[in-house]
Amino acid sequence: MTQQFQSAFSSFADLFSGACLVSGGDGVIFSAANGLANRDFNIPNTIDTMFDTASVTKTFTAAAILLLAEKGLLQLDDKIADIIDLSGTEIPSDVTIEQLLNHTSGIADDADEEAGEDYSALFINKPNYSIRNCVDFLPQFAYKKPKFKAGTDVRYNNCAFILLGLAIEKITGTDYRTFVTEKIFTVCGMKHTRFYAKDEISPNAAEGYFAVKDENGVFIKWKKNIYSYPPIGTPDGGAYTTVGDLDIFIRAIRDCKLLTREYSDIMMKPHCEFTRRSKYGIWRTGYAFEFIEIEAENKIFCMYKEGGNPGVDAIFSYYPELNISLNILSNQSNGVLWQIYRKMQDILFEAAIKINQL
Repeated sequence: MTQQFQSAFSSFADLFSGACLVSGGDGVIFSAANGLANRDFNIPNTIDTMFDTASVTKTFTAAAILLLAEKGLLQLDDKIADIIDLSGTEIPSDVTIEQLLNHTSGIADDADEEAGEDYSALFINKPNYSIRNCVDFLPQFAYKKPKFKAGTDVRYNNCAFILLGLAIEKITGTDYRTFVTEKIFTVCGMKHTRFYAKDEISPNAAEGYFAVKDENGVFIKWKKNIYSYPPIGTPDGGAYTTVGDLDIFIRAIRDCKLLTREYSDIMMKPHCEFTRRSKYGIWRTGYAFEFIEIEAENKIFCMYKEGGNPGVDAIFSYYPELNISLNILSNQSNGVLWQIYRKMQDILFEAAIKINQL
């Protein structure tokens, strides 16, 4: 299988900037890094380079919420409006913690990416450095009308996780980043995961670059993403990590090092009645993670979370039947990561068919 992954990676290596890790229960199956972490000084990416994860950060937020639920500090069916003060906003009073976690809340987003809105456009007339903490996001979405009644549909939503972050802060009396760092990253042993700010020194962290093209789509130059989104990670995105630390995180959940068996199982299963079809089976949402279920066998082929921003592409995925994690992080948003990922996922799907006769 190692040679298959090597071949899949090599097909696009010249265009890829980032790191890739395929890891099984017995250790590393394949790893590789390519491209530059810093184009100013020609510093190469390595397998231990830390990358912005964009929305992959939502999985850390979900784990933090489940940790509070496990301790009895909240219930998944609690109403968010009963935890934090949302008076005067358009957030409906019946929206629950679970609906925020699985994208069925129906609340408006700051940028509706499913409708094609550009997140970075939020900061054309408003400085991105003015958005650093959870509460700073509220004016961007909380006063917009909901998209649908909570629990009646599913639609991806970033700002649902901002509300979850505010709930974490209210319940714990600690700011979101400190709580997640101490209770998630440190407990799991994720020694190379941080909330780095773009205006701070960030050792071993890759800068993000996006392509500038002319009106005909022809590449002109690479540009840094420092003005494309808030300068430091928040509950919906932006933590920095390595491909190895993502493997550590999912195995800490799987092996109950972070949560009890009950809550580990909750995190590793879908929790949404709304489905879509994918190439491999039935797609459903869970708590931050999304799931592909093999329809005929009612087995989970893949649980994953992807992320993308200007200068950031990321995929964090785990295949329970194979006990394999596949993580790819990139500091270039040129789409190459997704081509590599699709080839590698095909390899894993073939392996799942052979092993489990799906």
